[in-house]
Amino acid sequence: MKKAQPTGSTTQVVRPFVLVKAFTFSSLIVMLTATIVIAALNAHWVRNILLEKNKDYNSLLVENLNHQIFLRFVAPVVYRHGKIKLREKSQHKLLDRVIKSTLHSFHVEMVNIYTTDNIIGYSFEEGQIGKENAGGVHYEKAMKNQATSKLIQKGNFLELMLWFPQETKIITFAPLIQEAAFSRSRSGERMVIGVIEVIRDISDDYKEVFKLQGLIVASCSIIMGILFFILRFVVKHGEKIIGKRAEERLRLEEKLRRAEHLSAIGGMTAGISHEIRNPLGIIKSSAQLLKKKLAKLDPDSKIPDIIVEESTRLNHIITDFLDFAKPKVPDLRPCAIDEVIEKNLIFLTSQIEESRIQIKTDYQKNIPKLMADTAMLYQSFLNILLNSFHAVKENGTITISTWSETDRVHICFTDNGEGISEEALKKIWTPFFTTKDTGTGLGLGIVKNIIEAHKGSIHISDADPVGTKVEITLPI
Repeated sequence: MKKAQPTGSTTQVVRPFVLVKAFTFSSLIVMLTATIVIAALNAHWVRNILLEKNKDYNSLLVENLNHQIFLRFVAPVVYRHGKIKLREKSQHKLLDRVIKSTLHSFHVEMVNIYTTDNIIGYSFEEGQIGKENAGGVHYEKAMKNQATSKLIQKGNFLELMLWFPQETKIITFAPLIQEAAFSRSRSGERMVIGVIEVIRDISDDYKEVFKLQGLIVASCSIIMGILFFILRFVVKHGEKIIGKRAEERLRLEEKLRRAEHLSAIGGMTAGISHEIRNPLGIIKSSAQLLKKKLAKLDPDSKIPDIIVEESTRLNHIITDFLDFAKPKVPDLRPCAIDEVIEKNLIFLTSQIEESRIQIKTDYQKNIPKLMADTAMLYQSFLNILLNSFHAVKENGTITISTWSETDRVHICFTDNGEGISEEALKKIWTPFFTTKDTGTGLGLGIVKNIIEAHKGSIHISDADPVGTKVEITLPI
């Protein structure tokens, strides 16, 4: 049940953010798609404008060509020879000179002139001259005095689909009309004497349109790409922040549950310990009186000594319970850390010599004094040293070092024992957890309470290359 609750909390935190992320990315995709569609529509609109512009341009070009042909070719030839015969070289050369001089610098690729019986009488390509019925529907409309234009595009399927053909030409069929007033019919309509077909290559214009379209799409894609990466960065950063907050919240909730659980255990332990201590004192004093009386009757009896010894041991256990359940408020007075550690070492001298443990000290000079409870620090250092003795056993080495920073003092105990396993490190602050055969598992908890009561911190980790390191930090 405990594992299910954090998972649910994390899901509740992450799920709304996932929806926000999905909405953000989907909105970005919709915006990019809409932009590309709008860009394509704009390019299509520009192409249509370009087509209409070229149609009008061809119409004006044909109108000017019609005027020049009648003025500079038809009228003089009819006046001199009576009728037009394009098969004669002189007339053909004259017409060719008039058309090419008129269309000079207008980028016209082809000009065909059809007679009234749908035969090509003049063309830039001599092989086309004399070809019959080549005009088709557009010729028929031009003969009815209707100018028409069509677009021809060449390229592969992909090029045509993307509106980027290799070649684009506009073909205009327009009537060739006599301009003299006397040539009009009785109904007043202007007489059509042939059809002019003009072919212009406008591939460059369409390539410019395609470049414009590509520029628009590329610009929109770059802008959307930048927005995408910015949003992705914001989303990732937001996910990290929310994830950290969720983890922190879960840690705080777990810590709160643990604190409530420990508080309940502490209250119960304090009450039970208090109730046990009173009869325990009576048992101990009674055993001492019994020892005096048995000294005359049975001097070799060890029962009273055993009762006193076990009562004392039980009293120490109860004291540990009370110290853990109800931490004392420190009596803050000026305190020199080095002096407290030396008192511990003097107290443990016999045990150090018996176990042949080597103690190395490295005290920084001129460490400022702390406002601390000397007795409580003495108790915490004593518990740490006893744990180190148990870890190194015999012929081990324990290094004690101290140093100070701007507003902190550091005390480090390092041993070269077997170290602590990862599983033990995870449970090391759990009450009643111990790796010893004897003990209550409250020693380190009491040490942690004392250090935190002084607004300090304690950290236990593996030493390099082997052993355990306990680092305590206290405020100056």
